[in-house]
Amino acid sequence: MLSFFSDLVIVNPEDFSKQTVDALEDQINAKYADKVVYNIGLCICLFDIIKVSEGKVGHGSGSAHINVQFRLIVFRPFKGEVMTGRISSSSQNGINVRTEFFDEIFIPHTYLFDGMSFDLKENVWIWNNDGNQFYMDKNELIRFRIEDEVFEDQLPVTPHVQIDCMEIERKPPYRVIASAQQAGMGLVAWWEEEAEQR
Repeated sequence: MLSFFSDLVIVNPEDFSKQTVDALEDQINAKYADKVVYNIGLCICLFDIIKVSEGKVGHGSGSAHINVQFRLIVFRPFKGEVMTGRISSSSQNGINVRTEFFDEIFIPHTYLFDGMSFDLKENVWIWNNDGNQFYMDKNELIRFRIEDEVFEDQLPVTPHVQIDCMEIERKPPYRVIASAQQAGMGLVAWWEEEAEQR
């Protein structure tokens, strides 16, 4: 999706030889690309620049300060959207899924098919359906449905608190909760085999 932003972009003197649009694009992508903006989503890259003010040169640094309005391509799937990804790991709590550019997708065990069981030895979820066992192995392509999203505010931690909280695991800034419990969901290979048998 496209999201509108307005920001003060600083162009350093070493970038003055570039075209203004190229220098702005480089600065915007450096600041936003591959980063999560709270309640917006994962920014992928700049889509277009809408409006640019005249630059003002700051005292001391010589950098140009420019107010820019622009749109970014943002990853933020909507509730009910169907996606595919690869299984990155499994635990008794559920399945972690990744796409080519996003790793924080989780399918809780309560959002899996009825008849699912977890094999502790193999560390894999198994769907027991009509006497057949279907394994959800690591790196398999899986189709899932978006159920919810979670944003975590990433406040900076002061150094003296950081030392006391070394063991505390920081949560990712953006996570997607998904399900795989409807027809067509689960491993893509399951449904391709069924279609071939018809």
